[in-house]
Amino acid sequence: MAKILIVDDASFMRGSLKYIAENGSHEVVGMAKDGKEALEMYKKLKPELVTMDILMKDTDGITALKDIRKFDPAAKVIMVSALGHVEKQKEAQDNGAVGFIKKPFKQDEVLKEFERVVGKK
Repeated sequence: MAKILIVDDASFMRGSLKYIAENGSHEVVGMAKDGKEALEMYKKLKPELVTMDILMKDTDGITALKDIRKFDPAAKVIMVSALGHVEKQKEAQDNGAVGFIKKPFKQDEVLKEFERVVGKK
């Protein structure tokens, strides 16, 4: 079971990921709507895993990824995107993203990615 922070500007997507995570016996410790809020919550909640939407209004996912990794170089951040933007995925990987989840979510794929990144406890 991992403590997870979910970051997405769409409340429906946050809710979907929360449902999947909790069904997989993970604990959602927080949900943020943009990268700025994500950094503040990361510092306060110290989650084991972050799911981060790549494209968001205000502070986008790549910027937030960089900020979180600057604060905690060991942070485990999985990027989330509906887009097959290879360059954005490459940029995220270059900045320390440890995995990717595609929208629309498939529960088994999301849980497999969580387990791959944090391991089974």
